[in-house]
Amino acid sequence: MSNPINSHPANSDPGVHNMSNGSVDDEIETFKAHHLGVAVPAVEPAIPVYEKLFGRKLISGPFDDLIQKVRVCFLSNGQPGDVVIELIAPLSDDSPVNQHLKKGLGAYHICYEVKGMDAVITDLRSKGCLLVSGPVPAVAFGGKRIAWLLMPTRQLIELVET
Repeated sequence: MSNPINSHPANSDPGVHNMSNGSVDDEIETFKAHHLGVAVPAVEPAIPVYEKLFGRKLISGPFDDLIQKVRVCFLSNGQPGDVVIELIAPLSDDSPVNQHLKKGLGAYHICYEVKGMDAVITDLRSKGCLLVSGPVPAVAFGGKRIAWLLMPTRQLIELVET
């Protein structure tokens, strides 16, 4: 069975959201925006809010990811080029999302699809990014590997291997 987050129209057009960094090997082609992660205290109460306010519908999940210590789901309006929203809630007191929520922040990370995960991580680390976690398999992506990096500007990015 295919994963709806991977087959969503916003993820099927290779021209949508592609950003070339212009300085990497041919093996590392582009960073394609995959989704925007938003931290919430709990997933279930947040879903109807996004449905009512923004016309979003649940397209995948909720999933409990014990490795990441989070519960996640994905929402979309179903339109081509749409930005998919991932709602992320802590599963435990030691979840990394709790620190973010304590600061009162919602936007958590942007996720990019990448080919050649290991080469991409090496390249980003050489440019000042800090590997925070991974690569590890992710429940929400059918076991595809993900990694988390902190940019020199202190923004968190997630990579998902295509």
